[in-house]
Amino acid sequence: MQQSTTTVAATDKLPSRVSWGAILSGALVAVVVGAMFNILGVAIGASTVDLAIPGETPEASTFGIAGAAWFLLSNLLGLACGGYVAARLSGTADDTDGVLHGLSVWAIAFLVSGVLLGNVVAGTARGVGSAVSSVASGLGSAAGSLGSAASEAVPEVNPQALTERLQASFQGGGEPAQMTPDQRRAEMARIVGERVTSGELAQPARDRLANLAAAEFGIPPEQAQQRVQELEAEATRVANETERQAREAADAAARSAAIGAYWLFATLLLGAAAAVIGAKIGTRKTILLSANRRYS
Repeated sequence: MQQSTTTVAATDKLPSRVSWGAILSGALVAVVVGAMFNILGVAIGASTVDLAIPGETPEASTFGIAGAAWFLLSNLLGLACGGYVAARLSGTADDTDGVLHGLSVWAIAFLVSGVLLGNVVAGTARGVGSAVSSVASGLGSAAGSLGSAASEAVPEVNPQALTERLQASFQGGGEPAQMTPDQRRAEMARIVGERVTSGELAQPARDRLANLAAAEFGIPPEQAQQRVQELEAEATRVANETERQAREAADAAARSAAIGAYWLFATLLLGAAAAVIGAKIGTRKTILLSANRRYS
């Protein structure tokens, strides 16, 4: 007797109350209805553009706000329809079962929409990449043609002479007045490069730069020193301003990411609510039909 009771308790399971056919049908309805109304919104927005008459076309901000609102309402309406379809096709008369079917429709619909959107973005990126590759190959061919034409037009240059001139330009450390202009400019460029990379300039290097500038431009050493100080102050100011702008850009990007995440969360939450409302309406309809058939 004990064994029989145990066997009955082990095999007494509730039947499965999920209808995947109803869920998939509801998800397809949600995606298609949302896409249909989004296409309608694009058509309405395009019809408001009138370039022939200045001032008749709405501003970009108006377009953005109206487009976002229409997109949200279209998806909410699609999810409500999908939840209703899933609840009705499942044949359930239980509110909890209907809500769970609606939530399943919401999850599948957003996954399908995400996959479709990802494919569109990937296709657009591939198209842009192909266009850029075509332009780059065309520029490369043109550059090769120009190089060939230039090599034919320019007379032969002595490489040894160019090498000696390059070596002479980088030989510094002597008296600025006795150096060639190439040597002075090369050393000034080296000192300025050290200032950019290290962020500061030692006093001997600053004096050397002033002497080189005085010899190169024919000005008194005091005036050259003053100009070097002004240049260094300007470089410091520009570096500080660039750092400040970089920090502001990073803060703005972080705020934009946070706002976008909040809006995405709100959209998902509203979509779930719309699917649940549609499912509850479908469940109530099933209950009413069952009651009418019972009493008829």
